[in-house]
Amino acid sequence: MLSIVATPIGNLGDITLRSIKTLKECDAIICEDTRVTGNLLKQLDISKKELISFHSHSNEKVLEQILDRLASGEHLALVSDAGTPCISDPGYKIVSKLQTTNYKLQTIPGPSAFLAALSISGLPINQFLYLGFLPLKKGRKTLLESFNHEPRTIVFYESVHRIEKTLCELASTLKEQPHRPVVICRELTKIYEEVIRVAMSELPTVAKEITKKGEFVVVIGAT
Repeated sequence: MLSIVATPIGNLGDITLRSIKTLKECDAIICEDTRVTGNLLKQLDISKKELISFHSHSNEKVLEQILDRLASGEHLALVSDAGTPCISDPGYKIVSKLQTTNYKLQTIPGPSAFLAALSISGLPINQFLYLGFLPLKKGRKTLLESFNHEPRTIVFYESVHRIEKTLCELASTLKEQPHRPVVICRELTKIYEEVIRVAMSELPTVAKEITKKGEFVVVIGAT
């Protein structure tokens, strides 16, 4: 069986009892970064486990080895570096492969950064468009321009290295909608959690002044 286990995005207290139980009982854990997951297990006081590294650069051989272990009857857990697996991380390749097999799958829900950002944004989220990370080059301009006519709340992740550029691009591309609300979430659930609510026209100023540390989720109100 493969258990898809959500882990904290910052605050260790957000781990669920079911997640802890599964991580204790499984035979091995599939993870992006063995150092990150190893540290999590240590903080949770879980006995040392075998960690299987699976990331965006892993080859098909690693995937086949995982399938072989499941075929032999092992119980494996899949985690990401933070949050819910398969959301903007390579874990989906494993789950997708298992759709055509008879292996049992179970999901153990928990924290997710973009859902946390939506819940605290104060913007309508009966419908929303989740974009993961925006494309760096190809299709980026076209995507940003499409925001001018998007009737749903938009949410996406951004790195500390690109947050200033992205906020300025948004302000420029959506300049005809100066009062459109934007919520920028930084370091959610962590000590320096910050939620900034501004209008589109204020983004250039915010982009320069915002603390360039941590992880960001950007939420844009509907047109």
